[in-house]
Amino acid sequence: MNFTKSFLALALTSVLFISCKETASEPTSEVSTENTAPKEIVAAVKPETATFNIEGMTCAMGCAKTIEKELAGMDGVQKATVDFDKKTATVEFDATKQTPEKLFATVEAAADGKTYKVSNVKNTADKAAL
Repeated sequence: MNFTKSFLALALTSVLFISCKETASEPTSEVSTENTAPKEIVAAVKPETATFNIEGMTCAMGCAKTIEKELAGMDGVQKATVDFDKKTATVEFDATKQTPEKLFATVEAAADGKTYKVSNVKNTADKAAL
């Protein structure tokens, strides 16, 4: 009887060990390569920086990172940073390809279109370009 319990425990452990190994390797084979290529950053012709507050964010990973990803994916955006704790966003962009109004509209349209509100906008031209 003791031998049977030991054998069953060993068999169960082996099955769990083998099945865990197989599931750990599955995601790497099924990962989509669509839209994973890094965005090519081209020097901005007319660099500007917009800083603004975002009201309505409730979490750092869901809200802030989603907004940051949306902004960073826009044409002409060089860099986008969203700080959940300060509830601010800073976006460096090429003014020949993007406008601050489009940036704000993208933030406010994220999620359901009613959750996020942009306020306290500061838009400055990059001093290095002058």
